[in-house]
Amino acid sequence: MAEFGAGELLVTSMDADGTKAGYDIGLMRQINDRVTIPTIASGGVGGADAVLAASIFHFGQYSIPEAKQYLAKQGIEMRL
Repeated sequence: MAEFGAGELLVTSMDADGTKAGYDIGLMRQINDRVTIPTIASGGVGGADAVLAASIFHFGQYSIPEAKQYLAKQGIEMRL
């Protein structure tokens, strides 16, 4: 994909999207084994360079500041 100009890939696991059951680690590993550019996971993650969260915010389970505070405590880098 990089040869076609992609700088990163946004990967959405349609099987996991919206289920709140966790990310599709197997799918992300398969993709990361085949590409050299960063991946962003949406509805499936594992070894990704970035992640996307939606349902936890849409359904009011957590606020964005709560999620960022938790991630910071886990030592995970994020955009502020």
